[in-house]
Amino acid sequence: MAENNNPHYQEEPESYERVDAYNSDKTISLAKHYEQIIDELGEDIHREGLVKTPERVAKAMQFLTHGYDIDPAAILKGAMFKEDHNHMVLVKDIEIYSMCEHHMLPFIGKAHVAYIPNGWIVGLSKIPRVIDAFSRRLQVQERLTDQIKDCIQDTMNPLGVAVVIEARHLCMQMRGVQKQNSVTTTSSFTGAFEKDSTRKEFIQLISAKLS
Repeated sequence: MAENNNPHYQEEPESYERVDAYNSDKTISLAKHYEQIIDELGEDIHREGLVKTPERVAKAMQFLTHGYDIDPAAILKGAMFKEDHNHMVLVKDIEIYSMCEHHMLPFIGKAHVAYIPNGWIVGLSKIPRVIDAFSRRLQVQERLTDQIKDCIQDTMNPLGVAVVIEARHLCMQMRGVQKQNSVTTTSSFTGAFEKDSTRKEFIQLISAKLS
């Protein structure tokens, strides 16, 4: 294992390793609200299939928004290593599952993240974990894209960061305009990726498919 020479090193918080455990008080409180919602929708809350639904939904919502309990910067700081490599590092096709804050319906897609090191690299698995920390919150895709970029830029101080997210929004597919095939793409760049040549290389790499 490589020695970590990062003077700002922090152990990755244990809370990141998600276990099937929930805040009991929060579960009870949320379940009461969901029971009322189900009743207001005209369903029989005492029907066999719905008796435990409020509790299940309360636990599901806690999991789907557990990113509020995670410090994304600490994830990066726990795995930064000195390295002279100064070429693009790209992690692409990272699955994203998030909740639209406007309708609390999911949006699902992929993120592509690249950075150019400036004396430091980070364990590759930490980039998807940073994405998960921000996406497991009530979100909009535009802000999510910027948060990922800013976290990597502010924490690692690379020569540049690029983030592209492609996602399908159920609020568009299930309600509203009901366009099932629409995909929303957002992007955000810093530093070297603001140059046309570097950005073009990044776009070519994320568009390429391995044979």
